[in-house]
Amino acid sequence: MNGVIILDKPQDFTSFDAVAVMRGLAKERKIGHTGTLDPMATGVLPLLLGRAAKAADLLPDTAKEYRAAFRFGERTDTGDVTGKTVETDSRAVSRNSLDLALDGFRGQISQIPPMYSAVSVHGKRLYELARKGIEVEREARKIYIEKLVLEAYSPENREGVLRVACSKGTYIRTLIEDIAKSVGTCGVMTGLRRVRACGFQETEAHTLEELRELAAQGALRQVLLPIDRVFGEYPAVRTSPAQALRFCNGGSLSMDRLYMPKITVRQGMRFRLYGPERVFLGLAQAAPESGELKFLKLFREQEDAL
Repeated sequence: MNGVIILDKPQDFTSFDAVAVMRGLAKERKIGHTGTLDPMATGVLPLLLGRAAKAADLLPDTAKEYRAAFRFGERTDTGDVTGKTVETDSRAVSRNSLDLALDGFRGQISQIPPMYSAVSVHGKRLYELARKGIEVEREARKIYIEKLVLEAYSPENREGVLRVACSKGTYIRTLIEDIAKSVGTCGVMTGLRRVRACGFQETEAHTLEELRELAAQGALRQVLLPIDRVFGEYPAVRTSPAQALRFCNGGSLSMDRLYMPKITVRQGMRFRLYGPERVFLGLAQAAPESGELKFLKLFREQEDAL
């Protein structure tokens, strides 16, 4: 089975758990995903099945969007409510002061990864060290916050909901802690739902219960999206049968002999290549100085594609 299934990950499942369940349902050994979700989080988790698993490192759109619930006046060792409380604070936070503070967290900012994360330092996962009570120095990373909206906030309860669209590698738990510090208190994430990931929306996601039912009916392919959906941002190029065969054998193609869109081609630009009958073949990368599209990755979906 080759393609993409958008899972609405249930709470208390790791991303690995979700992949393991889908292996059983789809009877497919090769399954990957486009970005880890914490166990307490729910929402959009694109699963890459079969040949689509090769797409994980080539995604053009890795941005994510979340709805995150938070509470001020408490901090835990994990940054969310699954951890142990290590600090409390009773200071009030007004809606106005919070709105003003959010201005400093839009655009490109620096963020230090939390100890309870999968980031590696000197060959060790941070969460492995954290579980042993070891804290190490971490380097700040550049991230990008495209959208940061306060959807709800109660000054009385000091609880609210943020809408966050951000780049890959952003830790929402840490963002909430940093926002809390900026308004003079501490904070904790109380809930997290991913509503968009890698170009896929919440409305395209299916629950595990729905997928189990479809699998039992032998109808799982009904929700299987084609591999090229993950590369929708790349321009499409059509090939002749001879060109398709050359590409599938790892060869480069002359751009002046291809059915290409009328665009300015830049060095390293990626393209989706389609063979006869519009079958998706794979990705090529532009080398304008030689006038060629270089072979990048093959995703041929059916053996008779040529």
